[in-house]
Amino acid sequence: MRKSQISRKTAETDITLSLVVDGKGTYDVCSGCGFFDHMLEQLAKHGAFDLVLRCAGDTEVDMHHSVEDVGICLGKALIEALGDKRGIRRYGSCILPMDEALVLCALDLSGRSHLNFDVTFPPEYKVGDMDTELIREFFEAFARSACATVHFRLLAGSNVHHIAEAVFKAFGRALSEACSVDARRADVLPTTKGTL
Repeated sequence: MRKSQISRKTAETDITLSLVVDGKGTYDVCSGCGFFDHMLEQLAKHGAFDLVLRCAGDTEVDMHHSVEDVGICLGKALIEALGDKRGIRRYGSCILPMDEALVLCALDLSGRSHLNFDVTFPPEYKVGDMDTELIREFFEAFARSACATVHFRLLAGSNVHHIAEAVFKAFGRALSEACSVDARRADVLPTTKGTL
């Protein structure tokens, strides 16, 4: 079973995160932000990852450090769980509808970090207790620490909650596909370079 546990403590956050890649979509998360917890639960459920998170952060400032550092920890946990990435499909994509919202996510576990986040939220807007600008920050941190290329595009949508939720659900499903093992090439690295 591919799994990992990450602990990270700074002057701003104290995080423990455990990830089971080959999970069933179970979750037990507490980030200090109700809406962010809801998004992480969607990621786990729709990606079939088992995720446990405890984050104590400087929420008296705002949620920025907590959201960013959880993204860092999730990326590191994924890298550790996948090892040398032998046998994985490497690429994953999903076009996900949620009511009027439609979001595309495509990603490559390439060993190279890049985020293209073509999703616009109203400036200085909150959903629940979370600034929507932090959604990009989470995925930027994940892409950097997981050394992954991640693309998002908003194809339709007007309800900010629906758009945000579609982003996390699409990401969960695309990431699950990329992490899945290709039975035809279970012992092969999906690259001509010899390393990912």
